[in-house]
Amino acid sequence: CLPQRRNDSVHFCRTLPENGFKSEDYDVFTVSGRTCIEEGDSLQLLSIVLDEKNQDIVRCMGWNLLPPLVQVLLKKESKDLPHCLAIFNYVLEVCRPKELLIGLLEQLEHDEPDTIAESLHLLLNPLQKVLLCLGVRKASSLGMALSSVLDQLCKLPVPMTKEQEEDDVFSLCRCCSEISSFIRPFVDEARPSGAHKDELRTELLKFCMQALSRVLLQVQLRDQETLPESPLRDFACSILLDLCAIGESLPALVHQPLLRHRPIPGFLEEEVCYPKESLACVAHLLFVHHLQADVFPSVYSPVYRLRANMEHICLLLSRTEESRIQKGLELYEKSLVRVEDCSLSVDLLEIKSFLSVPQNLVKVMTICPHHNLRTKGLKVFQLSIDKFNLEAKYTFFQLMLKTSNHSGVEGYVIKNIKNQIDSALKANGSNPWFAGLHLLPLLRSVLTLPDGPETDLLENMDRLMEALNLLRYLVIRDKVTENQTGIWTELYKIEDTFLKPLRVGVNMSRAHYERELHLTREDKKSKAKDPSVSVSVGDEQLPNMTKDTHIQALHSALHTFDMMESVLVRIEELIEVKDTRPPQN
Repeated sequence: CLPQRRNDSVHFCRTLPENGFKSEDYDVFTVSGRTCIEEGDSLQLLSIVLDEKNQDIVRCMGWNLLPPLVQVLLKKESKDLPHCLAIFNYVLEVCRPKELLIGLLEQLEHDEPDTIAESLHLLLNPLQKVLLCLGVRKASSLGMALSSVLDQLCKLPVPMTKEQEEDDVFSLCRCCSEISSFIRPFVDEARPSGAHKDELRTELLKFCMQALSRVLLQVQLRDQETLPESPLRDFACSILLDLCAIGESLPALVHQPLLRHRPIPGFLEEEVCYPKESLACVAHLLFVHHLQADVFPSVYSPVYRLRANMEHICLLLSRTEESRIQKGLELYEKSLVRVEDCSLSVDLLEIKSFLSVPQNLVKVMTICPHHNLRTKGLKVFQLSIDKFNLEAKYTFFQLMLKTSNHSGVEGYVIKNIKNQIDSALKANGSNPWFAGLHLLPLLRSVLTLPDGPETDLLENMDRLMEALNLLRYLVIRDKVTENQTGIWTELYKIEDTFLKPLRVGVNMSRAHYERELHLTREDKKSKAKDPSVSVSVGDEQLPNMTKDTHIQALHSALHTFDMMESVLVRIEELIEVKDTRPPQN
């Protein structure tokens, strides 16, 4: 026998009036139907639902049965699965589309990745059928559905390795493929012109843009040689093709930063229609992965492409997420490699993005927690230097020395300056920017102590060592009688503003650290049972350091001062040997 509650539910369903049922009948029908499903009597419920006498109430109320039906279908274990599937399909066939849409979207809301993937797999096709039944007024409903679907897709973990994508361990690949199939009929419908078509294109454009920034910017796509079959790569291709199908031009999207203030029909702000991160993703897919590259004209020069991409690169490098930084570096590298060496003019440095990108690149090289990105950043930084012509290099070096605020970066710039001077000396006067009068202002920026003798030598070690090495190179390489670099004319100023204060600073720092070393050793002897020392940086207390580690750090600092002094002594010796200088101006 059935339990009494189930018998009551079945009895109610069978005795509902054919016409004129009351509003409270909705609740009773819902409870009764759900009870049948939950307590394993779906076969009897199926017979009631299919009964011709009950068609009116099923048409009006059947969508309320979706929650328990979907639960059974997701579990896939119930003996009632075939009956529930039949009820589910019948409800989809006879109920009103708008109510079905609401019911189906409610069943998409989950938080667990496995349930999310299974729900999308189960419900996308029914959702598509329901939306297609809405006729020409479906645009807003499609937009609501696409937003819900994308919200769920974004909860799925992204595969980080080739193996994870191949195995589709998080089902993201399957879901992306199914979503591509889901939107295809709507894209096809949006192709012809017409008022309602514009509304449909608007919703599809919003979805594509959100898919680019919220999904594809997180994903590391792999080329065909690495992964011949890649659903994620196919999804990216599908999004780009859909954009083209609804009337968007990929070149115009990439060049959007250069084509601002064009009217956007139906939108108040350009950023609402074309989010910057989405456009940056389009540029990355086109120029790094070469997806749909055949639709991109080849008439644009490499410099024009670089200019168009600089704002995309700037945006990506300004973010903190690893995926965005990596894509920014890749896009910058690909944009630069097509540009001829020594061809970028100094005029480009008047464009804001050509200054912002190096500044963001410095942050990547210095504070990014990922070693591979810091290394890649340095490689791209050098590549960008190589593309500037001589005047642009000169101006760029000046700007970086003023703005980088990092000793390691400044040291790297000084090393580049030394290489340019070496090339200029070999060129016998054909390079005026790194020899003669032009060079002196740059040398003054290099050979300086920001705080005089009180400059923190350890914090500025990289910059100071490269500056000393440059000065040593100059006094060795440039003969006093030729004075091609102007160093011998400027040397008396350099001695007063750089060499002498630096020697005082080295002596002061060495004395301070030798005293600190002596006190630490004495303290270690007297407090053998507590072999740790507290260290603070500013107001922040760092974890205790052992006495031995502290002593080792002090020895390392003293070694640094010895290195500086040895180069200083060598420079002084070289100056004495070449002490015959031209008259001072």
